[in-house]
Amino acid sequence: MSSIWKTKSPAQIAEAAEHTQLKKNLTAFDLAALGIGSVVGTGIFVATGEGAHLAGPGVLLSFIIAAITCGLCALTYSELACMFPVAGSTYSYSYVAFGEVIAWIIGWDLMLEYLVSASAVASGWSGIFIGLLESAGLKLPKALLTTPLAGGIIDLPAVIITLLITWILFIGIRESARINNIIVLVKVAVILLFIFLGVRHINLANLKPMMPYGWGGVMRGAAIIFFAYIGFDAVSTAAEETKNPKKDVPLGLMICLGVVIVLYVAVAFVLTGIVPFKEIVVDNALPGALASIGIRWGGALVATGAIIGMVSTLLVTLYGQIRIFMVMARDGLLPAAFSKIHPKHRTPHICTWITGVATALIAGLFPLPMIINLCNIGTLFAFILVSVGVIVLRKTRPEVERKFRTPGVPFTPLITIGFCFYLMSHLPGVTWVRFGAWLLAGLAIYFMYGFRHSKLQKSA
Repeated sequence: MSSIWKTKSPAQIAEAAEHTQLKKNLTAFDLAALGIGSVVGTGIFVATGEGAHLAGPGVLLSFIIAAITCGLCALTYSELACMFPVAGSTYSYSYVAFGEVIAWIIGWDLMLEYLVSASAVASGWSGIFIGLLESAGLKLPKALLTTPLAGGIIDLPAVIITLLITWILFIGIRESARINNIIVLVKVAVILLFIFLGVRHINLANLKPMMPYGWGGVMRGAAIIFFAYIGFDAVSTAAEETKNPKKDVPLGLMICLGVVIVLYVAVAFVLTGIVPFKEIVVDNALPGALASIGIRWGGALVATGAIIGMVSTLLVTLYGQIRIFMVMARDGLLPAAFSKIHPKHRTPHICTWITGVATALIAGLFPLPMIINLCNIGTLFAFILVSVGVIVLRKTRPEVERKFRTPGVPFTPLITIGFCFYLMSHLPGVTWVRFGAWLLAGLAIYFMYGFRHSKLQKSA
């Protein structure tokens, strides 16, 4: 009997992974680098400045609150990724825990998360790239550098970089991982350079008062800063292409978040210590801070590193979206063409190019703040479902092997849910409206196409 609440069994999930045509090449180091590559990008180079304007020096606390939320989420992701080492991440887990209609909703939500996240990275990359060109005396037509809502025609640099990364992903994950690993090392080196150069110029007076806008400002900052941590969940989407996923996925996640948290808190401390928070230039926060204390060569180097580093963020974010598309198509909820694997490159080439073109259009036509808020609410919603999924599966699927177990269940997932809802509550009301419209559109597509073509429904 067909039902929108029909669930997949762990055996069905495992069977899909066993028959995959994807290469299993990735190690724990590759996964950690994928995570760092995805997380450390537009958030640290752009969102830090925006968070500082909302929270003042209290942005340090904003980073810590967002880090706690993501750390708790990583624990739940680790358990589910070890139980079900398949592509699809939260979508695949939800299919087992809640049933098909919830799996579709979360898959549709993940499309929003990854598409707008990748678009935000491309848009942020474009802003820093344009700033670097202008500092070198090169000026391009404004109409080709700004979105229609900002008075231009299209953000052309954002479009070009997105299509270039799409081509790299089309070539193959092993090649993509090698490129990403190199870029991650460059990115981390640049951030460490900023910390090293800036720490000697910290003026403690700039850190007072710590919370000029009170606790509300800190939380509004955390709701924006959360964007800086988005991307670690992309590690779980690579489980199906990992040599030893039950060991390497949790290890990769923990290494990724450990490195990121230390770097972020250090950057926030140095940034607000050397520049009064009201004077931080959002689009050029780190390079501009170094330039303000006379280290212009350092600012130029950091800007160059940011441009290079954000490429890896875009690469991993697009990768996550492509795998979600592929798995949903493999289940029949999207057209089968999305799951086809290229005979030479062994990559899902059709959905790779569809994803790349869609991301390029969003980045080229919509402003960055709108994109960031939509990304945040979509990601937090996904984290809530993952946390609920851990609790549900402990009751409904106790027999499934768990190489990693989230400590303190059900309290840890419940605390995670509380943190996520609290951050969501501090996002603008218009973001909630747009998110609701997106989910309603997704449900319409599910009932018009997904339910009728679902392989699970046809197997009844």
